[in-house]
Amino acid sequence: MTRVTAQDVAEEAGVSLATVDRVLNKRKGVRDKTIERVTQAMDRLNFVRDQAAANLARGRTYTFTFIVTAGETAFFSDLRGEIEAARDFAAKERVALRMVAVPPLDPQAIVDAIDSFGDDLGDGFAIVSVESQAMREAIKALRDKGVHVITFISDVPNSERQRFVGIDNVAAGRVAGGLLKRFISAPKGDVAVVAGSGTLRDHVERRMGLEQVMRAECPHLTVLPWIEGEESGPLVEQKLSKLLAENPNVVGLYSVGGGTKGVIGAIEAAPQEISVVTTELSDHTRAALIAGTVDAVLVQDPSHEVRSAVRVLKALADETIINEKQERIRIEIFMRDNLP
Repeated sequence: MTRVTAQDVAEEAGVSLATVDRVLNKRKGVRDKTIERVTQAMDRLNFVRDQAAANLARGRTYTFTFIVTAGETAFFSDLRGEIEAARDFAAKERVALRMVAVPPLDPQAIVDAIDSFGDDLGDGFAIVSVESQAMREAIKALRDKGVHVITFISDVPNSERQRFVGIDNVAAGRVAGGLLKRFISAPKGDVAVVAGSGTLRDHVERRMGLEQVMRAECPHLTVLPWIEGEESGPLVEQKLSKLLAENPNVVGLYSVGGGTKGVIGAIEAAPQEISVVTTELSDHTRAALIAGTVDAVLVQDPSHEVRSAVRVLKALADETIINEKQERIRIEIFMRDNLP
């Protein structure tokens, strides 16, 4: 079939090509009745605009900014590397990428990073966010200025962000619960949980998913109050080692995120046998899987997440349809036997 063109739409609607162009680009000076005629003609002809060609013709470029977490975790190190690697991919779509790394768990640092751009806000932001009122206000201020905003990895759902790009974190917690249910053979015991912070929505949701499975399917297991390690390996190791020394009934552990080196160090030194599910496939978690210290690792693909964020921001800027299947971020399970 021959592709329907803007000239075809103009002839169908009985208007000039210039009028169709004004309607497509939402320029002023076109009467409502004319806009309706052009829109109806597009619908009848199943007209799909070639946005890339239109942007090329107009010389349009985009600037998207990633605000991500700095620090020691392997996942965020990989994420920052993927953003750098995506610059060439994005440039082919006429997109310039900027990145700012801020201290973990500091919403004011995110707000300050946004403010540092002044009026040069670009077209969109992808933000690894901490849930706070300051963040909600910052997102609202960006949207009020016409800047597109998505949350990235960790969500702030009760804000004016337009989209979340990341895994289903409740499902991730449920997967961890299901795995621990199968791994733990003890007739009863406690399950420890290690998280970065209760201010991170992704960590809260993963804990929720774990609780759903444990309460419904594992009445013989008790989920303990979580340890907040503030994304610090040494702090996690200190707190977890203390818990394990004081509580010999711990038979399982779910490391929600952050401080994985500390988790592994504490488990290696623990006197009891503990089934462990963690996150982040790094050199140290790989070694722990091979050694049997960790039983399973739940992974989200940072490369997919970065490219998805770019595609979603561009679709929002262009007001085009988002491919839901393409942008669904999957949860991968790695064990000793299927390491890549």
